[in-house]
Amino acid sequence: MTAFERSPDGGRGQARDIRVRWALEEVGQPYHVRLVSFSEMKQPAHLAVNPFGQIPTYEEGDLCLFESGSIVFHIAERHAGLLPEDANARARAITWMFAALNTVEPPILEFVTVVILERDATWHDQRLPLVEDRIRKRLAELSRCLGDADWLDGAFSVGDLVMVGVLRRLNRSGLLDEFPNLAAYVARAEARPAFKRAFEAQLAVATAASNG
Repeated sequence: MTAFERSPDGGRGQARDIRVRWALEEVGQPYHVRLVSFSEMKQPAHLAVNPFGQIPTYEEGDLCLFESGSIVFHIAERHAGLLPEDANARARAITWMFAALNTVEPPILEFVTVVILERDATWHDQRLPLVEDRIRKRLAELSRCLGDADWLDGAFSVGDLVMVGVLRRLNRSGLLDEFPNLAAYVARAEARPAFKRAFEAQLAVATAASNG
């Protein structure tokens, strides 16, 4: 798999490669990480495996995949541990994965854009509350679904992995703290040994890059 040589998040685990690392750790599969720079991501060799010039990419034999959701889904299908055996539970886990990427993540990404890329724009102060309210709406809906359960649908699954990967982008915003069951949900996932191994692996890269 590929990951940033120097991640813009400085090692906080917000880049999407953390989802792939985490999935591989959950299913107990070894993996090799190839670090790429921003300039390398736009070169023909990288564009051959990711036409949008992004990370992560995933190579397994003659199979090349891009998009973190697709990669994580592939890993979950190939290896036991992230998808339930029951057909209906399996379908629900996949549904939650799509809900994370298609319903919950878009307003969160919009928030990141406003806070980081548009902070000096004249419309920033007017736009930010609107985006925050859209996030709160989604979080309230998700909070009701989760209730007092540990995970979204029975045991931890790929749906939880992707959902938590999305929610972690709000860790420093304060928005997640408005929904205590969701904050606890994220903390519970971050306490999983597999997540800790994945996080420490990407943090080591960021630390080495900053020291270099």
